Amino acid sequence: MMWNNGRDAWSGLWMGGAGLLFVGAVILLTIWAIRGFSGPKQSGESAIDTLRKRLAAGEISPEDFEKTKKALGA
Repeated sequence: MMWNNGRDAWSGLWMGGAGLLFVGAVILLTIWAIRGFSGPKQSGESAIDTLRKRLAAGEISPEDFEKTKKALGA
């Protein structure tokens, strides 16, 4: 009786390796998707720095700067 339907042992190893690669790719894709959709990334810039840049660019008035600075607790 032929247990492997006439295939040699190498065919099974190739199929097993391909299966492992496929499962690994699915796992990596899942991790990438979870990390990508898990929320916004931190820019590394503090809120007060952004506020100062907006004041310097003329986007907000000095009064708005002081009001927002006080609201931020800085």
